[in-house]
Amino acid sequence: MSEETQAQARQRVVVVGAGMAGVQTAVALREQGFTGTVTLIGAEPHQPYDRPPLSKAVLLGKAEGSAFDVDFEALGIELELGREVLGVRPAEHALDTESGPVPYDVLVLATGAEPIRLPGAEGVPGVHLLRTLDDAERLRPVLARQHDIVVVGAGWIGAEFATAAREAGCAVTVVEAAERPLAGALPAEVAAPMGGWYADAGAVLRTHARVARVEPGTVVLDDGTRLPADAVVVGIGARPATAWLAGSGVELGAHGEVVADDRLRTSAPDVYAVGDCASFPSGRYGERLLVHHWDNALQGPRTVAANIIGETPAVYDPVPYFWSEQFGRFVQYAGHHTSADTAVWRGDPSGPAWTVCWLRENRLVGLLAVGRPRDLAQGRKLIEAGTELDPALLPDPARPLKAATA
Repeated sequence: MSEETQAQARQRVVVVGAGMAGVQTAVALREQGFTGTVTLIGAEPHQPYDRPPLSKAVLLGKAEGSAFDVDFEALGIELELGREVLGVRPAEHALDTESGPVPYDVLVLATGAEPIRLPGAEGVPGVHLLRTLDDAERLRPVLARQHDIVVVGAGWIGAEFATAAREAGCAVTVVEAAERPLAGALPAEVAAPMGGWYADAGAVLRTHARVARVEPGTVVLDDGTRLPADAVVVGIGARPATAWLAGSGVELGAHGEVVADDRLRTSAPDVYAVGDCASFPSGRYGERLLVHHWDNALQGPRTVAANIIGETPAVYDPVPYFWSEQFGRFVQYAGHHTSADTAVWRGDPSGPAWTVCWLRENRLVGLLAVGRPRDLAQGRKLIEAGTELDPALLPDPARPLKAATA
């Protein structure tokens, strides 16, 4: 055994957060040959699980859970579940938890994001969030009873939950403070066609609708409208779960996220951050990105593991990607559209399948595909490669994207 291998075998990596990013970091360390101790600490008592099925299969009773298919014991990964972290002392290389301090040589922060709560709705019976397995388990019988449900927020999670509730036969009203769905995520002209999907599915969408208060059985809007609500599901966004890092010296950004560099290192020595809780500088887009999506929690850990092991240091600069299944449509997004100078449509947005391509100087920087997975797959590669396209060839939906090069 070489001196390097012996030194690594004595190293202790502690990963905080047992969601996708934390689990994948622990697995990637082993896959890349790390021989030291790997400890995965999770606040929830459940076996680590995947979140996307919560808003679909688990809610509708089609699956009991969504535990990761990982043999932690065989990989030599120590699981510490149901253990809450309280703080970190980087100078001492110590993590503080409710059951005592945990020493580390390298620490990985993967605590994800937590849902933003609706002000004034704390403790009101029948108000739900949808973030954890326990949340989904509490909501499952509500859907089974086909209750009147009010969803607060017409973002991705609100639309997905409304889809599941309609599938279960519930009466669904979605209230959104902005003038359209997905107001914070997509430009108005792109989000506008999606507004009609709610009515198509038999859900009521009320925009410009702010919640004044929630009473048992009723949601009261600020214009005095009273909406019957056996249950209220809040989906108004999420914020990085980093409050426990206050005063630790780990730098946090404007949104409360851990500020990581292009190798996902934080401002504290031997501390990395990955997934929903961290932002990183994108060389591709020339700005810092905070990506709250599953694919980021899948890709980032490979970079973290490579940089911990240190043999071939890696820079993290992905093409962001996510998908959403809502109202019978498969919606996919790749890239980052805010720096685009041109938007080109492929297909009719009133129809079942269409794509929006965002270009900057004739290079694809972002793309939204509804029911056109081939566009997404080809577009993602074109973004990655920085290929120059001919905007005149893009609008023809029958022409493959990859055949629209300049």
